[in-house]
Amino acid sequence: MRRHVAVLMGGWSAEREVSLVTGQRCADALESGGHQVTRIDIDRDITHRLRGLDPAAEVVFNALHGRFGEDGCIQGLLETMGLPYTHSGPLASALAMDKPMAKRLFASAGIPCPDGRTAHRTEAGRPAGWQKPFVVKPGREGSSVGVRRVLKDCNDDRLCDSDFLYGDDVMIESYIPGRELTVTVLGDRALGVTEVLTGEGFYDYHNKYTAGRSRHVLPAPVPGEVAARAMEMALAAHRLLGCHAVSRADFRYDDTRGEPGDLYLLEINTQPGMTPVSLVPEQAAHAGMSFEELVCWITEQARCER
Repeated sequence: MRRHVAVLMGGWSAEREVSLVTGQRCADALESGGHQVTRIDIDRDITHRLRGLDPAAEVVFNALHGRFGEDGCIQGLLETMGLPYTHSGPLASALAMDKPMAKRLFASAGIPCPDGRTAHRTEAGRPAGWQKPFVVKPGREGSSVGVRRVLKDCNDDRLCDSDFLYGDDVMIESYIPGRELTVTVLGDRALGVTEVLTGEGFYDYHNKYTAGRSRHVLPAPVPGEVAARAMEMALAAHRLLGCHAVSRADFRYDDTRGEPGDLYLLEINTQPGMTPVSLVPEQAAHAGMSFEELVCWITEQARCER
């Protein structure tokens, strides 16, 4: 069915540039699928811009990443407007974006996560109070923005002013050695397990979105029981938070003491990237779904929760 779809992209978060790429690709796919598309690089007048569309948009494809677009804010606005939109609703989006809160929920459900604590910006300049190696990350950002590793050979374990560029609180987590795995959940099924390899450093923002900086191995070369467990945990986390349509779960797999190793959930992403180097389109393609089919399927799941 041909529909008028407003694709929201860009915005003012730290992930603006990635969102623009995601949005343009998804808009192109929707047009190829026969839909009428209006591309909107959002600003703080987004309500009036959406209301001023002629003809009116029938559905919103949310291609935003980061704050406002991924944390429940735009979802709440669209609920108020009564405009069906893609991806997760306000509560699931807010919970997934709030890493400390999501971590508490996962732990309460028996889903293994790295040990950690939160720290306030008043602790800047003081020792982190956590045994090395550890990771410092913003409590409410995505795409590994602002993530810093403090490894065993680091002589300084103090928190820096720069750790608090994205908010008053950061999360300090034990560093899990081993391998990076990720799982896409589409609807009610996990699509598969990908291992992410980087030639230098870790899977940070630069390595995620720069062509050639990382390599994706699908299916991941891990024991079958580990792959099954990762997919089971991804689906459980997706359901626990109340995610809708699509999500991506990121894991660390510690096999340094032999197989099978220990699997730890790092986080859930409710607005996965859809760039040429993104993981969700790769896993969908491996499952037999083209990019156009994936984007159109996500659009068909658009809804308001109330």
